Amino acid sequence: MSTVAKVIVDVPTMQTDRPFDYLIPSVLAGEIRPGMRVWVQFGSGKRQVSGMVVGLAEAPAFDGELKPILAVLDPEPVMDQERLDLAHWLAQTTYAFWITCIQTMLPTMLKVDTVRYVTAGPAASDATAALLAGRDQLELTPDLDPATMAQILTLLAHEGLTLHYQSKDRAKVKTVDHVVPLLTPEAYAELQTTVRANAAKQQLLLTSLANWATTKQTPSVKTIETTVGLTRSQLTAAAGKGWLRLEPREVYRNPYPQYTGEKLTTPLPLTTDQQAVVSQINDATGAKRAETFLLEGVTGSGKTEVYLQAIAKALAMGRTALMLVPEIALTPQMVQRVKGRFGNAVAVLHSGLSDGEKFDEWRRIARGEAAVVVGARSAAFAPLTNIGLFIIDEEHESSYKQDDAPRYHTRDVIRHRAALHHAPVVLGSATPSLESRARAEKGVYTLLRLPNRINHQALPTVSLIDMREAYQNGAQGDFSKELLTALQLRLDRHEQSVLLLNRRGYSSFVMCRECGYVVQCPNCDISLTLHMDTHTLKCHYCGHEEAIPHVCPNCGSNKIRYYGTGTQKVESALHELLPAARVLRMDVDTTRKKGGHEKILRAFGNHEADILLGTQMIAKGLDYPDVTLVGVINADTSLGLPDFRASERTFQLLTQVSGRAGRADKPGEVIVQSFNPDHYAIRYAQKQDYEGFFRQEMAIRHRGDYPPYFFTVKVTVSHQDEQQAAKAIYSLANELKQALSDQALVLGPTPGAIARLKNRYYYQIVIKYKNEPQLGPTLARILDETQQSTRRGFQIGIDREPVNFI
Repeated sequence: MSTVAKVIVDVPTMQTDRPFDYLIPSVLAGEIRPGMRVWVQFGSGKRQVSGMVVGLAEAPAFDGELKPILAVLDPEPVMDQERLDLAHWLAQTTYAFWITCIQTMLPTMLKVDTVRYVTAGPAASDATAALLAGRDQLELTPDLDPATMAQILTLLAHEGLTLHYQSKDRAKVKTVDHVVPLLTPEAYAELQTTVRANAAKQQLLLTSLANWATTKQTPSVKTIETTVGLTRSQLTAAAGKGWLRLEPREVYRNPYPQYTGEKLTTPLPLTTDQQAVVSQINDATGAKRAETFLLEGVTGSGKTEVYLQAIAKALAMGRTALMLVPEIALTPQMVQRVKGRFGNAVAVLHSGLSDGEKFDEWRRIARGEAAVVVGARSAAFAPLTNIGLFIIDEEHESSYKQDDAPRYHTRDVIRHRAALHHAPVVLGSATPSLESRARAEKGVYTLLRLPNRINHQALPTVSLIDMREAYQNGAQGDFSKELLTALQLRLDRHEQSVLLLNRRGYSSFVMCRECGYVVQCPNCDISLTLHMDTHTLKCHYCGHEEAIPHVCPNCGSNKIRYYGTGTQKVESALHELLPAARVLRMDVDTTRKKGGHEKILRAFGNHEADILLGTQMIAKGLDYPDVTLVGVINADTSLGLPDFRASERTFQLLTQVSGRAGRADKPGEVIVQSFNPDHYAIRYAQKQDYEGFFRQEMAIRHRGDYPPYFFTVKVTVSHQDEQQAAKAIYSLANELKQALSDQALVLGPTPGAIARLKNRYYYQIVIKYKNEPQLGPTLARILDETQQSTRRGFQIGIDREPVNFI
């Protein structure tokens, strides 16, 4: 029997990024298994932390005396062997700490907080008594003032206080009290003869208890309160008399109660193209072949129905399915489609759910009560077993890449899991990423196509408006005459329109026309954005907020104005230009609250608005039959970014948003406003010509030695002192250049595109390479060497295949 547990402790440093041996106490012999969270003492002091058991051994690899495991936090493992191995693989491939990867894969409520508190020590003094003020203990919280903290540290050093650690598990199971009758029906009938006849509530309760005892029912307190009319206090009093027992029973929090009990939808007839695609996917599912399919289908070609019928095949084989969507905004409609087809077998995981809802959905999956999982990026780690099919919808989206450690790409995680489960992967998009399409060209992926819309409706006509000419021809604010006329026509026809502006807030910046002063964030090298709903200027990076100035802080002039365009400003303009139009705005600000996305989309679907105005979250996935017009306020927003993917993102965004128009029987129209209408990305988007864009963009990437022709790694150093950050990045650059071959290209060091964020200065290096065997070991060594630097205020980030360089 194993006597030693291998534990990864919750101390994310390079020195602790390995399993430590802990003795399994005799009382826990045979009970501890890999995947359980435990509570252990760590280090030479009395510090206690949580950890994850990643393995067992019969003998320790450590020569000294082993510390015992103090407590087990789980009755059952919360991670199976597949996901323990996945966490280790993730740590190695993303240069992240093992414990960080483990925590990334668990819901928030399975993360353990450490509570520290002090009690009177062996050398307690009057100062100890004064500090505790009659309390047995004092918790050490971040809000303790510095003077009190200094006093505590002094008393700890002289044993006037003793420091203690305690685990605080966030996992909370929701329970509902049920009434359990404790007597026989005959006993309740006899009790009724002893209760006064005019004690109506007691008589009612005894009659109900007799009925429940006869029918063996145990109704919930809430049900009794609403249907019988008895209160909790009356039931509690009856429990005190021994008539009944109040029994708490676990219930799941349901994030989508509106779909409960709905009649399931039936599969739709497939077109010839759809049938060919489904057949190929089903063949791979049936053969348990880990094949990656790239499904390139124009907007409205019926990719979702393909997904649903492919999932049905996996379920029919007794296997499960995992389906990912890129943004929360897409989730409500996708959840409705998938739950509508598969009912309660579907679980949902995304950041828009409460911690409790995510915990319950996660447990439903882990217990095998859900066979289909729909979710955003984090759902890639869902505890599904026996997975028969993986789907990534809108696979080109940058939101599938995690921005901070572990910096993984969802596509890599899914393909890794698919190889273990011997299951196919479907990557779906109308505008696949160049990397995925290039892999399909080389035969690494199998290319599947849906070239036509399912209703044989033509793709919408796309008109380009040159805003340089439009302002000479009577454009008003952000609207050309053509777009205003088209919007009015839809209002007259009682049809709906979608307007895209890829910038939230009221305007881009506030500037003085006298001296050119722009109101900047004090913490970041970025201008503040005006928000008229709160009448404040906000930083979208660090959250700083301040009042709108009426006088220039630099020169005292009152000619300080806002410039640029934001969704709030466009919304205000629409109310002035089209007073009869009902407008819904959908951006980060209007969807902050839980359920915000779904509320807005439901209102638009119910025709409570004529125009849906939003940022890129409205560009994809939305399917409304009466939307016949899509307007793009400014197509150039992302073209000016210093990023080699700027053209690709612009083409994808314009193509996707154009696909929202004319999806049913009514023809669609798209109007794209641009100051740069001759740019190839905009021209190809106008023609919905992915093939043409792919060829031209690939030629440009080849000339510039960029992905998919080269691999890339971004190394970032930040520090609160700019000179320290610059010195460190140059030192790393020299170390890397010595390890790399002449074939590798090193760009930089350079300051970040936004050089200062949250009062930290950022410098970066970008490495482009094809085959560098020494790069991985060198990066791992750099992480190890710079661990000590972290204590001096440095932060080092390594990002494999970054999706942006700014």
